[in-house]
Amino acid sequence: MHLHILGICGTFMGGVARLAQAAGHRVTGCDAAVYPPMSEQLRAAGIDVIEGYAALQLDLRPDLFLIGNVVARGNPLFEAILDSGARLDSGPAWVGRHLLPGRHVVAVAGTHGKTTTTSMIAWILDHAGQDPGFLIGGVPLDFGVSARLGTGEPFVIEADEYDSALFDKRSKFVHYFPSTAVLNNLEFDHADIFPDLGAIETQFHHLLRCVPRKGRVIVNGGDAALARVLQRGVWSPVEVFDRPEGWHWRERERTVATPPEAISIWNGARELGTLSLGLAGDHNRSNAVAAIAAAAHCGVEPAQAIAALAAFGGVRRRLENRGTAGGVTVYDDFAHHPTAIAATIAGLRRRVGEGRILALLEPRSNTMKLGAMQAQISGSLVQADLVFCHAPRSGPNALGWDPRETLRPLGDRAQVFDNIDGLVAAVLAAARPGDNVLAMSNGSFGGVHERILAGLGAPS
Repeated sequence: MHLHILGICGTFMGGVARLAQAAGHRVTGCDAAVYPPMSEQLRAAGIDVIEGYAALQLDLRPDLFLIGNVVARGNPLFEAILDSGARLDSGPAWVGRHLLPGRHVVAVAGTHGKTTTTSMIAWILDHAGQDPGFLIGGVPLDFGVSARLGTGEPFVIEADEYDSALFDKRSKFVHYFPSTAVLNNLEFDHADIFPDLGAIETQFHHLLRCVPRKGRVIVNGGDAALARVLQRGVWSPVEVFDRPEGWHWRERERTVATPPEAISIWNGARELGTLSLGLAGDHNRSNAVAAIAAAAHCGVEPAQAIAALAAFGGVRRRLENRGTAGGVTVYDDFAHHPTAIAATIAGLRRRVGEGRILALLEPRSNTMKLGAMQAQISGSLVQADLVFCHAPRSGPNALGWDPRETLRPLGDRAQVFDNIDGLVAAVLAAARPGDNVLAMSNGSFGGVHERILAGLGAPS
């Protein structure tokens, strides 16, 4: 079958492209913006990508058009597809119908931590020799790709609550029917499609309706919104994490021989082992516990899972060290929600101690641009020593609110810039040896990481 994918450079649809190709299909696609890491993956896989959405692509005559949720009415190719009566589908629906049947699907849902937790589970299962398939909204450093078909029974998928396509407003995850469902946490997000937290809770309950009676739901026991979701009905066995009676982690007593990131892993009153996790932050410790619990449902002993996670390298754009120049280390992170921003800075603070953190923020997600999280932004940045915000006054990433007023509580520590050039110049002027530059955006941030490293001198 020939599939032509609209929006192929998105992390999800790009992963679908690789999976479809591995399953024996011919794959082509198009997108308006082509940039790493997905562009690199597609090029390496030999998948042809067309720049733009010209209606002439209808002449490719694929068997099926897969429509990414970036596509809206008025898109010239989509309009041509509708007018022609050509076959079309959403990416999540196609995955659910063609790739997941017969697999033990492990779906990871939640506002935060989906990518890291999904990557951890896939890594544990791979380490255990199960050769899992996976579809992840990021690139695990240990695998180097965001998607793999795998030959084993498990298939691990990042289960996003965002809608599937402009003609399918159900959350992506309702198409997956997982045997193991991990619910990390739940906050209000995606203000462009959800009116309130209650609407998202409804979608999460739809996910619970898709888990079989012999399946398992692994849920954050300390999350009030998830508790409300469970109260609406659950038909599968439930295990909790981040609660003393369930799977949880504890700080180990510090000695000279104790690694700084070592924690003990417990299930109820039973200690399972010691994990030395290379990722910073309590949120990643919780992600690890959830991953160990999910892997146990796939038949992996906790001790084996703990050993695998000790060698887990992390995920690109999750507090990723991009290099050091002039004594300044530059990190890249996908954080774009106030809770994630605060957790990322806290994780870096734990790692660098008294070292200065220069936080660079590009609020470009739909939720951020609408201002739904405006009141929380300054509080999420308090652990940073300096803050540099990119907020263009016009164009697709222009904000509907005044970031200068929002960041006023931070005083002189915060600056706002209309363009990347001004922001980079200010960071270079402020940075000094021993500093840590942390760039946070769900986009490419104008290549700010490379520009800062180049401006500081050749990376060491």
